[in-house]
Amino acid sequence: MTDSLDYDFLVDDALHTVMVRAIKLVEQEGLPGEHHFYITFRTDHPRARVGDDLKAKYPEEITVVMQHQFWDLVVDDHGFQIGLSFNQVPQLLYVPFAAVTAFVDPSVKFGLQFRPQTGTDEEPETGALVASESDAPAQVQETDGETPDADSDNIVALDTFRKK
Repeated sequence: MTDSLDYDFLVDDALHTVMVRAIKLVEQEGLPGEHHFYITFRTDHPRARVGDDLKAKYPEEITVVMQHQFWDLVVDDHGFQIGLSFNQVPQLLYVPFAAVTAFVDPSVKFGLQFRPQTGTDEEPETGALVASESDAPAQVQETDGETPDADSDNIVALDTFRKK
């Protein structure tokens, strides 16, 4: 036991719980209404699983969007698996909660920032979370009528949502 309470850690832990519960609700019920998430995470976290091409392009950090085009969302005690399309190439990612540095739901102007954490937690049992690219939908449809630029990475700067 230390001589003082680490309130920064306690607050960060409580905020992580908000994010985890939100993602678990989406796993169970889908995204309600106009809700969508921008999730920034460390690609260099030891338990983060991203494709080699994404890791090469974003060796430290990436922001992904959970909105219209995602599949195979599975949440465990340590993180979540999600299928996303990058330039129309489906990829299955594993994002440890400890790797997340920001969680934003711009539909309700809600955002959280987290202190970076190390990968010292136990390895998650990811056997049930491993899927092949053939598990991804054959065709992903845009539902908002917008067509992303083929050269665009669909990466969003979170500075837009930060209070000044």
